[in-house]
Amino acid sequence: MTVLDTPAPARRTGPRTAHDPPWTRPALAVLLAATAALYLGNLGASGWANSFYSAAVQAGATSWKAFFFGSSDAAGAITVDKTPGALWPMALSARIFGVNAWSILAPQALMGVATVAALYATVRRRYPAWAALLAGAVLALTPVAALMFRFNNPDALLVLMLTLAAYCLVRAQENASTRWLLLAASCVGTGFLAKMLQAFLVVPVLALVYLVTAPAPVRRRVWQLLLAGVALLVSAGWWVAAVALVPASSRPYIGGSQNNSVLELALGYNGLGRLNGEETGGLGNLNQDAGWGRMFGATIGGQISWLLPAALILLAAGMWAARRAPRTDPGRAAFALWGGWLLLTAATFSFMQGIFHEYYTVALAPAAAALTGMGAALLWSRRRALKARLVLAGTVAATAAWAFALLRRTPDWHPWIAPAVLAAGLLAAAALLAAARLPARAALAAGAVAAVTALTGPAAYALDTAATPHTGAIVTAGPSTRGGFGGMRGPGRAGGPGGQGGQGARAPGGSGAGAGAMPPPGTAAAPGGGFTRPGGTGGRRSGGSRPGGPGGLLNGTTPGSAVTAALKAGAGSYTWVAAAVGSNNASGYQLAAREPVMAVGGFNGTDPAPTLEQFRSHVAAGKIHYFIGGGTVRTGGTDSGSDAAQQISDWVQKTFTAKTVDGVALYDLT
Repeated sequence: MTVLDTPAPARRTGPRTAHDPPWTRPALAVLLAATAALYLGNLGASGWANSFYSAAVQAGATSWKAFFFGSSDAAGAITVDKTPGALWPMALSARIFGVNAWSILAPQALMGVATVAALYATVRRRYPAWAALLAGAVLALTPVAALMFRFNNPDALLVLMLTLAAYCLVRAQENASTRWLLLAASCVGTGFLAKMLQAFLVVPVLALVYLVTAPAPVRRRVWQLLLAGVALLVSAGWWVAAVALVPASSRPYIGGSQNNSVLELALGYNGLGRLNGEETGGLGNLNQDAGWGRMFGATIGGQISWLLPAALILLAAGMWAARRAPRTDPGRAAFALWGGWLLLTAATFSFMQGIFHEYYTVALAPAAAALTGMGAALLWSRRRALKARLVLAGTVAATAAWAFALLRRTPDWHPWIAPAVLAAGLLAAAALLAAARLPARAALAAGAVAAVTALTGPAAYALDTAATPHTGAIVTAGPSTRGGFGGMRGPGRAGGPGGQGGQGARAPGGSGAGAGAMPPPGTAAAPGGGFTRPGGTGGRRSGGSRPGGPGGLLNGTTPGSAVTAALKAGAGSYTWVAAAVGSNNASGYQLAAREPVMAVGGFNGTDPAPTLEQFRSHVAAGKIHYFIGGGTVRTGGTDSGSDAAQQISDWVQKTFTAKTVDGVALYDLT
């Protein structure tokens, strides 16, 4: 029997910081400073980033009512298709520092630094400081983390709150603390306010780990979990209850729903619809790559999977090593927590049939990083055992080989990195096999080379990500590869339709460029505007717009100076200076004019907000100055949502005459 076959030694249940070597705090400071530099550097280059959310931030910085409800415009026509929690830090920053790229994106970057710090603190409760530093570095350098903590999608706050929930759960498990368990539940509930039901993916894991491993009688553990359930419900549901109590006539329409309902939004479009592809008004089934290989596929692999093989191997090793440990063993509880998070979230992402984008995988980054740090520490402490050295060396070799495979997917991008990583990784693995016979310093050097080698590939992708502006609703990290839904990297950087990092993307439900493909943002609309209604079958909808339609599904437009001046002229006399189909289409005009622009039909143009009757009433009351031609109306299929936007556009074209300004069709509704 080797050391690897014996139960893990008992761990301290309190903080280990008193036993830290003197270099620990300086090293942590360097890690956090380097993370801040990576996430904050060149941040303003992305401009409005996702203009859909930036417009809502601008609205929230102008109106407290828009702030609370997450309205797309300050006049409160319709909300974004998420709960507004992720918008609040950005809107507060914009109120203080003005509405600009830095005030919007800097809070996201600081959340990334806080997430790295929270992960360090969590791993440090159980394992040596170097293991916690390694985990923090893995998280900071994960390419999709370097993307999303520099972007204004809701994922930054979601990942921060879930990481804090894991820290609280670890603290609760140490001595069956009710207070820490309630804090963990409250963190998850706050995550719900950022991105709704995705936050709840970790709830079964947190609850089961505590129920099984907490050092308390079963009855106490059960009632503690019931209290935690109440805390989760309150922290996640207070905003939902507040919205439900406000009359619909006194608040914005709930974007993403067909019945003006937050619960419908949470359970349908942002809930079960994401799993089965039946979200009304959504994009239909996007399951072309669903399956176990999705996380390692052509596009997603480079976002998150660099250390997934290592994390899975080290998870298995950690659970095996502690298989005979007591029920309450904190080390095994930590592996169960992060391993359950990783496996359940990855399985959900791999097999979900509805809307799935590459950047969702940032939710896997803390778990993969924690398992890497903890597993490395476990095996290193047992390196005198042959089995431990074999697993450690095999993990390093597998990581280097997978990094080589990922880097070869971009053969023209710094081609020397792939063979260098493979060679260094194999040499480090060989040295680790002989670690028991090497002098201490030589063994440490082998371990350091192994760590650097494992981080080289993702670090290169992360640096490329930070150096590249990203705009639009769908973004990807790293250099361009083939395959995927498509990313929006840098204004004007055109890529092949469907390619990672390209400015183009295939039409929802379609297979690539061609009929129904979204137009490039900012191109001119033909006089008279115009909308198309491509059909769909079997729940899939095609997307399309008349060539020249400004904006589009993926990004807002950058209006010319004449259009912007027209929108600003007499703005104080109108509730909305303009109306445009689709939130992304409207967002560019609103951000340019800094005045409310009504997003007809919400994000996809498929919400029944406003109805034709409501829109005509607004026009009759003189509340809307212009209607902006172009944009996208998607219809077809049994669950494609409302055609109110199409009815409105048809009525406008029949009733009013367009004038062309900066190549854009403007209908003066007055």
